[in-house]
Amino acid sequence: MAKLAFLGLGVMGYPMAGHLAAAGHEVTVYNRTTAKAEAWVAEHGGAKAKTPREAAMGCEMVLACVGNDDDLRAVVLGDDGALAGMDSGAIFVDHTTASANVTRELFALAADKGIAFIDGPVSGGQAGAENGVLTVMCGGEAAPYAKAEPVIAAFAKSCRLMGDSGAGQLTKMVNQICIAGLMQGLSEGLHFAQKAGLDGEAVVDVISKGAAGSWQMENRYKTMLADEFDFGFAVDWMRKDLGIVLAEAEHNGTSLPGTALIDQYYKDVQNMGGARWDTSALIRRLRVLDEKTGG
Repeated sequence: MAKLAFLGLGVMGYPMAGHLAAAGHEVTVYNRTTAKAEAWVAEHGGAKAKTPREAAMGCEMVLACVGNDDDLRAVVLGDDGALAGMDSGAIFVDHTTASANVTRELFALAADKGIAFIDGPVSGGQAGAENGVLTVMCGGEAAPYAKAEPVIAAFAKSCRLMGDSGAGQLTKMVNQICIAGLMQGLSEGLHFAQKAGLDGEAVVDVISKGAAGSWQMENRYKTMLADEFDFGFAVDWMRKDLGIVLAEAEHNGTSLPGTALIDQYYKDVQNMGGARWDTSALIRRLRVLDEKTGG
């Protein structure tokens, strides 16, 4: 069992930190909103800290799951940042979906202090975090990863080192590219089925057993057919992730025309008032378009 800190108690971080405590680790938490940290301690035990630096002091490993690049820098750098409180030989594991650039930046700054930095973005959404079955894709050095993997196992069903620093974030970008395409295809397919007068559930029952089947189809088709979008990963967060993807693609010269187009479709959903709807709301955009055109 290890002495750990967990920074960021959002919809993902709160249950992830809870699984670490349940596994028997000694966990100190930090959250920008103190009330959330107090609620976590009341539920799981452990301790709360006023700053990331205070949380990180004396810890073998510090884990974080925050919103974006700027949030990550805020909890890692500066006089109150985690690096200021960590000892040489400690490990920082970042589960934020962030850019590869900020990951490499923080990897280098941590290395100057003798601290290992692993980028470990996750896939599986809020349900995966709550059930402890996330997929974690990591970048960094092999030796610290080997020490971190058994700790990460408390909330992961799968964890793999994908390469050097940044490789975890790049793999997560691939994940988001694929999900965006899947969601648009599924939205169009279900929308077509309904417009054609087919029984949507019967259609999915048949095609999900063949090559068209996917996690998104299995877990989202019923709510999509019902025009309900209060589940899973929010449109705002998907647009943040796709922004990271498209910036990296411009940097490395990758053509992603489909991803760029679907990013704009998600912008349409935001403009419809769907910023907090889940990503399957692409089907509502199609319905609204048809209503406007009389289709």
